Amino acid sequence: MGSSEEVIAFSEEQEALVVKSWHAMKKDAAALGLKLFLKVFEIAPSAASLFSFLRDSKVPLEKNPKLKAHAMSVFVMTCDSAVQLRKAGKVTVRETTLKRLGASHVKYGVASEHFEVLRFALLDTIKEAVPEMWCAEMKSAWTEAYNHLVAAIQQEMKPTSPST
Repeated sequence: MGSSEEVIAFSEEQEALVVKSWHAMKKDAAALGLKLFLKVFEIAPSAASLFSFLRDSKVPLEKNPKLKAHAMSVFVMTCDSAVQLRKAGKVTVRETTLKRLGASHVKYGVASEHFEVLRFALLDTIKEAVPEMWCAEMKSAWTEAYNHLVAAIQQEMKPTSPST
């Protein structure tokens, strides 16, 4: 175990903004998750081809049950991870989950640009969900939290070299 875990600096103010907004959004997580992915496909239509369950589907995106389930789980995991960031000092998604996410994102050809599109869509979705709370500090707090989660997933996407 040669890797030293980097403790994340996430301020109390950032945490408060994330927690407050997530608390307000939680009840609408399913709708907001779907909205998030519809934004992603609007910005980057080709991203839909990364999802096997969308490729041959005749069902409109917003009615696709698999997309709805995936969208909600991504949104909830991202928000839950953001809320835990300061308390834990690191991304709290289980290591097995991160490994699985890393492997599946590699398998389906997810690239860095896709994470950037998702970040843009996430911030936009949150801004629309809680317009009265939205401010530069909140945008920065969510950006920080999201970037840490992505870094943790991308860490698992790197090919591991056999140790000598």
